[in-house]
Amino acid sequence: MKHPRRLALVIALAGGLVLPFVGAAAASGHGWVDDPPSRQDYCSQGLTSFDCGQVEYEPQSVEAPKGSLRCSGGNPAFAILDDATKPWPRKGVDDTVTIQWHLTARHATESWEYFVDGALWKRVNDFGAQPAATVQHILTGLPAGEHTILARWNVADTTNAFYSCIDVNVGGPSSGGGSGDDCPVAWQADQVYTAGQQASSGGRTWAAKWWTRGEVPGSGGEWGAWRDLGPCPA
Repeated sequence: MKHPRRLALVIALAGGLVLPFVGAAAASGHGWVDDPPSRQDYCSQGLTSFDCGQVEYEPQSVEAPKGSLRCSGGNPAFAILDDATKPWPRKGVDDTVTIQWHLTARHATESWEYFVDGALWKRVNDFGAQPAATVQHILTGLPAGEHTILARWNVADTTNAFYSCIDVNVGGPSSGGGSGDDCPVAWQADQVYTAGQQASSGGRTWAAKWWTRGEVPGSGGEWGAWRDLGPCPA
């Protein structure tokens, strides 16, 4: 005779009650800008000087209805992304910059939009095509100085979009996010590094993406354990 609890589980599975769980798992990942690092990307690496809250664990989930010009898209769970008074790290870039999205779910896409300080700078139409896991677009002619770029990924088959804000300094140095006045301690092959910890190697500053030991910074390329934070101050 079957155990009552096992029998109940079999009935639940047969009745399709497991489907909501499957749906929730499938919808748990989407995408965000990771190069230059967006605000939620810095949060996910623990490279901010303040607590980012929920976005630290869900950089891919900044989703809200289309049309917003807010970094959170108006999603209250990620409202901290809208707080311009926070000392967000700022990446030094040239007037031409490649924006890279990292997608954990490749939704059919209507378009990609980029706003510089609230003004539409570029729109790329995808007409419902399914994107690759990594998507790049080039912005040109950016004005000198400090700016915030809002990247908006408009999904084709829903009313929602995904949002990422990138703080840049066009023609200037990076600031925050570990790019201070001193070079981090040199990388050591036998040392354990956890997410967010920094080390210097090859004249550059690196931050660990996850637990790692023995992997030389930069040796793993895009999929390696280390993120390049730029030249190490002399």
